[in-house]
Amino acid sequence: MIEPVDNTLDSSDWTHTEDNEIVSAHDFCLALCLARLSQYLTLHSPPAGAVMDIKQLKFLIALEQTRHFGQAAARCHITQPTLSMRLRNLEDELDLVLVTRGQRFEGFTEAGERVLAWARTLLAAHDGLFAEAAACRGQLVGNLRLGLVPLSSFNPVTYIQGLSRSFPELKYSLSSLSSDQIIEGLGNNQLDLGVCYLDHVNPSYFEFFEIGETRVGLLYDNRHFHFDGTQMSWEDAAELPLGMLSNGMHYRKSIDLSFRSRGLDPQPILESDSTYQLLQAIHEGFCCAIMPLDSGLEEPIEHLAFIELPDASVLAPLGLVMRKTEPRSAIAEKCFAEARTLFSRTD
Repeated sequence: MIEPVDNTLDSSDWTHTEDNEIVSAHDFCLALCLARLSQYLTLHSPPAGAVMDIKQLKFLIALEQTRHFGQAAARCHITQPTLSMRLRNLEDELDLVLVTRGQRFEGFTEAGERVLAWARTLLAAHDGLFAEAAACRGQLVGNLRLGLVPLSSFNPVTYIQGLSRSFPELKYSLSSLSSDQIIEGLGNNQLDLGVCYLDHVNPSYFEFFEIGETRVGLLYDNRHFHFDGTQMSWEDAAELPLGMLSNGMHYRKSIDLSFRSRGLDPQPILESDSTYQLLQAIHEGFCCAIMPLDSGLEEPIEHLAFIELPDASVLAPLGLVMRKTEPRSAIAEKCFAEARTLFSRTD
């Protein structure tokens, strides 16, 4: 992990020039950005003679994400020979073999895995610097990388619509991941924020807050099923043909607990690790499924409807999570703070 950098500048050093002229807040923020970059490069300067650039690190990470030379090259908008050449240049500069090559990509060496961790950190610092400079100009420019657990009561579209009103130049990357993957992604700077279950979140390393009660209901197609009233008992739900997420997933464990606590043991007619496949099966009338209310799942598909299942058992609350330690981008900090405001309005 990168050592924390002391970003403190005494006010006597920046509020006045030698001519006693007050320095603007914009100039001070720019000076702070440059100071951070200078200190970071001092702590992590490359060997003498190295000429690596940020693109080489981007190519390395693209290869990690795609596990395929051709796909990595396409993602970076270059040819495969160019990608291979730049990665070999990086290996030469570091005097290390990073990639195990055969007829095709086979994986990363142990040294390659360690360099990848640094590459992610350096790219996060690079992107964070530009985001910080934009924030000093009163802007928030860049890409918010948000990880989300599948089938939560959190609707990301509502959140990013609220962010877009405050930060119109911001772009978004959404990834569906497990809670453990989100925590890992936040820790190695692959994510800015995460929406996950809070039972395994260490408050020493992460800031977080709960984002509301998890309520669930039975999602069904009203052309194939009809139910009276606004609520259904868990006993009645257990008698229906049910589709569920695969065993082992956090949301599935909560649903199983809700049934077991009532002495019920329904046998699903369909199991899948894909929400999309469950929605397809529901739409065709093959099954119903227990899904989070307020998730917006029924809105894009005609004929889908919810009926509430009260008093669901929840293994852990859902929360928005951000890493505490540096490097942490202005995008993460601003969007985390904005989320607190947005969710306080909806409580």
